[in-house]
Amino acid sequence: MSQTDAGWGAGPSGRYEDLAGRFRPAFAEIRATAVERDRRHGLPHAEIGWLREANFTTLRLDPASGGHGASLPELFNLLIELSQADSNVTNALRAHFGFTEDVLCSSSPEWRARWIERIGRGETVGSGVSETGPAKVGQFDTVVRQRGSERVVEGRKFYTTGSLFADYIHLSAQDEDGQPVVAAVPTRAPGVAIVDDWDGFGQALTASGTARFEGVVLAPDLIKPDPARFPYAMGFFQLVHLATLAGIGRAAADDVARLVAERTRVYSHGNAGRTADDPQVQAVVGRVRGNAYAAGAVVLKAADALQRAHEAHLTGAGSAAAERATALADVEVNQAVTVVTNLVLDATTGLFDALGASAVKEGLGLDRYWRNARTIASHNPRIYRDRIVGAFAVNGSEPPRQYRVGTA
Repeated sequence: MSQTDAGWGAGPSGRYEDLAGRFRPAFAEIRATAVERDRRHGLPHAEIGWLREANFTTLRLDPASGGHGASLPELFNLLIELSQADSNVTNALRAHFGFTEDVLCSSSPEWRARWIERIGRGETVGSGVSETGPAKVGQFDTVVRQRGSERVVEGRKFYTTGSLFADYIHLSAQDEDGQPVVAAVPTRAPGVAIVDDWDGFGQALTASGTARFEGVVLAPDLIKPDPARFPYAMGFFQLVHLATLAGIGRAAADDVARLVAERTRVYSHGNAGRTADDPQVQAVVGRVRGNAYAAGAVVLKAADALQRAHEAHLTGAGSAAAERATALADVEVNQAVTVVTNLVLDATTGLFDALGASAVKEGLGLDRYWRNARTIASHNPRIYRDRIVGAFAVNGSEPPRQYRVGTA
């Protein structure tokens, strides 16, 4: 069924349905096992493998490089659909798609060509940026040292989302002089250990745990020439979270509608002989669906802004116009954060009002929607996003270009 026929509105381009049709069989397979995997902590190795086989991980590359030439609005709409199947899988691929943008925007032709080839072969990249140690804001405890003629990584990362499923870890570190170093570390290199010790109550299947680096030798071609991230990185990574939330909302809306339609028991003080005909129940289902629809529409509107920033960078990197487009994209994404978060948290709580006590049984897995949404919404606290938007509206202040966590 097309997105339009399902009531979610037309896709972001005329070709979107053809593009999405290539991946919907894999999405359906992923969704079919999502509840069971959540209950038994079944990590989505196979599911991510299916997406790699379908070339989903090459979406942003040109067809000549093995990709689909997807625009950013097309990418984010597909991430909504993937999240409707299983939000864990989207989160596990978040770093990979961000790394792909880094590659596409890189100022180094050699780095760009090398990694376009690797991504085009289906190789993927996980996250190795955040730390939970005593490092101060803006610094890392993970260090790349010079050892003779070699450069060696020592340190520990947490929130290494997706790295357990990937071929490389996108590592942010610093050298012995405190200068930033960015590298792609092979996950199977000697001295690399990735542990699935993430114990959050939501997004439990993303392997967002610990990665340790003990004397890991870095080949020169694995160190990025310019450690800076792509210009619209902050907005991009946050919008992946919002697309994930929108997909969770759609899945919750689908499930509550299906369960109401199947329900045979009614309350004596209800309004109809069938729950499906009860107007109060129908209104609950409608609110859940409306919230999910609005969340998706907001995400796609913000994705248009990121596309403008991307195009401005390609045509005039570093120019005032490109900088302005990036700042405005960040504003639009920040404006979306609280709105989308509230819509989806409300939907994933309110859906239970349309059902009876049996809806809380573990076998249905309805609780995972709120757990996953609440977990995603806890990244990069939204209270700061509202303040950033207010500062822009009142004083014209541009959003910060980087968000980092550490000790004061």
